Amino acid sequence: MTEADNEENKIIKPDFSDPELFCTALPKEVPRMNNIIQKFYDWAQANSLWLLAFGTGCGSIEMRPLYTARYDISRFGIAPRPTPRQSNLFIISGYVSVKTLKRIIRSYEQMQNPKFVIGLGSCTINGGMYWDSYNTINRLDHYIPVDVYVAGCMPRPEALIAGFDELKKRIKEGRGEGANEYAKNFAWYKANQKKIIKDWDMPDYNW
Repeated sequence: MTEADNEENKIIKPDFSDPELFCTALPKEVPRMNNIIQKFYDWAQANSLWLLAFGTGCGSIEMRPLYTARYDISRFGIAPRPTPRQSNLFIISGYVSVKTLKRIIRSYEQMQNPKFVIGLGSCTINGGMYWDSYNTINRLDHYIPVDVYVAGCMPRPEALIAGFDELKKRIKEGRGEGANEYAKNFAWYKANQKKIIKDWDMPDYNW
């Protein structure tokens, strides 16, 4: 192999300092207002959940019936969206491997505030049937904030709808503060993430 071939085959890594590619500003806490305007915001957010679903195999199978006429989640003010930047509700369903955790973190950080997370299935709580696997994590809330867990293997659509109701209740009560928790404990979350992900080839905070 010639020197020219070696040069051509070199791995090109992005310049993380380029502001056109990445946002390197750390997340900041957004203080709540203790007035009727904040209550209106909470009510509006609770009734306008735009969903980004991250299915990891068996975990996503119960998501599909939610969009059918039988359950029709649109009547609850919930609509699926295709990208993180359009979403404010992130559902991680099923086991989370070391490989997929990196994508979950990146997607979560691309979402705009306020944002909420539902962990669907026992695997997101304690690893489920993969609790002693070398390649899966056992507690999702050690890596990103989780507002509501829906236990089961796998939970039926009715259980997920109950999870939506619980999340709405928390938001209306002003307890849906996962984004602020992430900003406040950013160093702790990043330390946990980097213990698991060995090829951390992206900025600590990126859009």
